Order: sequence, then structure tokens, then C-alpha cells
Amino acid sequence: MKRNSILAVLLLLLAGLQTAMAQKMVVTTTDNQVVKYDVNKVKHVTFEEEAPIETIEYVDLGLPSGTLWATCNVGASKPEEYGDYFAWGEIETKSDYSWSTCKYCKGSSLTLTKYCTLSNYGYNGFTDNLTELQPEDDAATANWGSGWQMPSLDQIKELYNSIYTTTEWTQVNGVNGRKITSKSNGNSVFLPATGYRYDTSLIDAGRGSRYWSRSLDAKNSGNAWYLSFGSGYIDWGSFYRCEGRSVRPVRVQE
Repeated sequence: MKRNSILAVLLLLLAGLQTAMAQKMVVTTTDNQVVKYDVNKVKHVTFEEEAPIETIEYVDLGLPSGTLWATCNVGASKPEEYGDYFAWGEIETKSDYSWSTCKYCKGSSLTLTKYCTLSNYGYNGFTDNLTELQPEDDAATANWGSGWQMPSLDQIKELYNSIYTTTEWTQVNGVNGRKITSKSNGNSVFLPATGYRYDTSLIDAGRGSRYWSRSLDAKNSGNAWYLSFGSGYIDWGSFYRCEGRSVRPVRVQE
């Protein structure tokens, strides 16, 4: 069950004890974050079953870094399932992936309020020089637990480095995607071509994909790095943090 669902349940249980004047409940989480809920705005509560961390499978591709890659995306239970889409630095899905709904900005790429290395991108000149997602903003960690995180740009580059792996455009159960196979041990992972979300649209699903890294583009704070591929290419790039993209977690290295 997700933390937000647990807090929502607590809210409903306690709401009956609130007076008409007390419309908000303030909750302090175990990581000392303060969350406020407006009783009048709670419409309904849903529950989501999540696999315990020890049951989520991963693959050793024999990479020099020792990185272990999950076999499916966040929000999926099989390698070929698309799973969920996240804006960079956000841990929940939504219907609109645009700057107007982006969590750490004031409506544009030039009004950032977190993860900003350049003052001309920050709100009122804000900078914090954070270049990698903190655990509370990492969709892998927040949804799967502390043993997982989104890959760094270096881990993404290593994943499809022709020295260590081969890649091919193929299908699994009728779903297009990229299969990446280790040259050292023959193990492989399949990344479905999930496309990406911008505004309210799903773009290029089945034809290509963009998978987030946890790394900010330090030379353009409005962008973050990602893995990109289609039927004829695989590469990395950087683009708008507000876009909704897939997340393929890696195990946290001890």
C-alpha cells in the first residue's frame, strides 16, 4: 500500500473527530516530511497492492559497475507491460504532464524550485546545485522501497555499451521493445517501447521510448537525462523534466 493511501485512510478515520472549524490534518511522516490534508477535498480512497522488495526480480548483466537491473518497469508486473509514467522528480502518476502541473516549478522551466544549478532557471534566481534525485523524489525508491533507485546517466550508458552488451529491436508477447543481452553471461533485459507522455497525450507508444535517469542536465536545469530508443537506434539525451516517462529501476549498490 502506498504511503499516500495510508495517510488518506488515517485522514478519513480521524476526520469524524474533527470539528467543523478544523478542516486540515497535519501528518509528519517517518522521514520528517510534513503533509497537510484538507478533509473536505478527500473524494475517495483506493488501495494498491505492491510487491515486497524481495519478490521483485532483477538481472545481473555482468556489467563492470555491478549494476543489477529490474526485470520490469515501475507500475508493471511483467517485462512487456508498460507500467506507469512519471515526470522527473515526481513519484505519482497524473493525467497532465506539462509545466503547469510540474511539482518543482512555478509553471515553467525557468521557475524551478528544486534541482537547479543555474540561477536563470530558478524561481527568483533559486539554485540548490542538486544534480541527482533525492530518495523522496525518486519514483523507483518511493514506489518499490529503499533497495531500488532510478539509474544514473552513467548506468544507462553502460547498459547499452557495445563493449558489454548487444541490443536488438524485438517483441515479447506481441509488444515491441529493446532486448539488451550481456556479452559476458548471456543474461538479458527487455525494455518495452512505452513512448512518453506530454500534456495529456501518449506519444510514440510501440515505436520508441524514453526512460528516465535520476540525473539532472546540469547545463540546462529544465532538462534531465534519459535513455531513448526505437527500431533503428538506442541513445541517451536530455529533455523537459515535465514529460511523463517510464522508469526501469536498478538495485541500490551497497
